Amino acid sequence: MKRSTLPLFALAAFTLSRADANEPPIKKDQILKVFVEEFVALTPGEGKFPASFQIGSAKGPESESPVATVTLKKPFAVARYEVTQELYAAVVGVNPSRWKGPRNSVEMVSWHDANEFCMKITAELQQRNLIRTDEIIRLPSESEWEYACRAGTKTAYSFGDDPDKLSDYGWFTGNAKGNDPPVGKKRPNAWGLYDMHGYVWEWCADDWQPTLTGIPTDGAPRRLENTADHVLRGGSWADDADKARSAFRHHQPAGTRGDAIGFRCVRAKK
Repeated sequence: MKRSTLPLFALAAFTLSRADANEPPIKKDQILKVFVEEFVALTPGEGKFPASFQIGSAKGPESESPVATVTLKKPFAVARYEVTQELYAAVVGVNPSRWKGPRNSVEMVSWHDANEFCMKITAELQQRNLIRTDEIIRLPSESEWEYACRAGTKTAYSFGDDPDKLSDYGWFTGNAKGNDPPVGKKRPNAWGLYDMHGYVWEWCADDWQPTLTGIPTDGAPRRLENTADHVLRGGSWADDADKARSAFRHHQPAGTRGDAIGFRCVRAKK
């Protein structure tokens, strides 16, 4: 993956561009159908999905503490991949990404952009009867994101504690060379979710708080007054292995766009 010469979280200084003219025409109905089919259903408290998990890390920086027990009481589904460029362009009408590729993760998207996408695709899918009228597409809460990333584990990564194995599961500074790859080229976690470690940072719904003190214990997103920043999770191709850990927390202002920032969707009842 070719690295950017711009600051990682530089604000976009150009107008959002439409999909490349040499790309084949987007078949919107097909793209939307594939998106729905690629969700992975998580049922906390049933089968292999634990009802509770511990968010954070006692070994990490202060932002990952205090470790808290979160109990998720409602089922939800997580997209197998980050939102792709072909999907984003089909719904929004533009492809803002710097590293073009139809099945590459969309990037150069702000928190506001990600939420706008979720609202638009919810309406599109309901109109096509691809999701029920009592369902929505939205950003995951920070707790939902870490629950999905860990896939039942308590280790630094979903595959264990050894950062030397990260190259098998994600793109980071240790292996991100050449062109931006399509999603899903690395191994998934135990629940079949790809690129949870590295590739691009993923926006979460939560307002940023410097520690986990007071995080909702039911998995809901944290809402605070007078905060401009929102949570980012997962690390990226431009970061080292430590930032790709399951518990690592980061943040940026809601309007930030960068070539290492994307997002992943959740499907859930309203």
